[in-house]
Amino acid sequence: MSDWKIRFGTAGTSDSFAAQGYKSSLDVPEYTAKMGLNAFEYQCGRGVRLGLDKAAKMAALAGPKDILFSVHAPYYISMSSLEEEKRLNSIQYLLQSAAVCKALGGRRIIFHSGSCGKQSREAALEKALDTMRRAVEALDEAGFAYMTLCPETMGKIGQLGTLDEVLALCSVDKRITPCIDFGHLNARTLGGIRSKEDYAAILDRMAEKLGDQRAERFHVHFSRIEYSAGGEKRHWTFAETQFGPEPQPLMELLAERKLQPVIICESAGTQAEDAGTMQQMYHAACKT
Repeated sequence: MSDWKIRFGTAGTSDSFAAQGYKSSLDVPEYTAKMGLNAFEYQCGRGVRLGLDKAAKMAALAGPKDILFSVHAPYYISMSSLEEEKRLNSIQYLLQSAAVCKALGGRRIIFHSGSCGKQSREAALEKALDTMRRAVEALDEAGFAYMTLCPETMGKIGQLGTLDEVLALCSVDKRITPCIDFGHLNARTLGGIRSKEDYAAILDRMAEKLGDQRAERFHVHFSRIEYSAGGEKRHWTFAETQFGPEPQPLMELLAERKLQPVIICESAGTQAEDAGTMQQMYHAACKT
């Protein structure tokens, strides 16, 4: 895509979607544009239930408004499961997500790798890498070669999804692009993102490991997240400033480095409003 640019959007609809009288997923493009945003991540966390016809209608409505769709695949994907059947079923869920994403006119399928379970992190990663290779082959065979799989950094310490684990999964194929969830990384490191330097270290690591355009056009999830000893506990809104991480330093870095990720806000109920806040921060940083 030669017209690629940084984008801001939401994971699912905010509370203000219903509050403004919107009811159907067909209203998503109008609402998203009204909120001044240009990205939307359709949530299939509990299963791929969006019909392809409806998805195509959403795409037709979103096109003129320059809204880019992505899809969050089912939460029960487990790339590293000790149960072979569960592991291979994960590939089917990615294929189902790809079909919906295609109908929406999108390219990116975001997914959670799963937990390590009763195996070592190394063993879990080896299994996930194998599943990843098979998933890429399955997508290619099914005609989804242009789709981008985006493994996400995870918030609980027991889950597969440290920054390095996600970057290792991206090494399977040049098309695999990381979804960096900064709230998750902050939660699993028990508050490890405190400064602009902490953000810079994450961006530097990504550039070093990927060494290509994926480090500039990566996928972002962002929200303030409460955590306990095991990592992620729950998502909050930007108003709850007792929970990190802070969005401002990241927006400044993206502007300074001229990076162009798709930024999806996952605040609890205020996704659209908080995505708008990040967009304002970013544009202000571009002017300084």
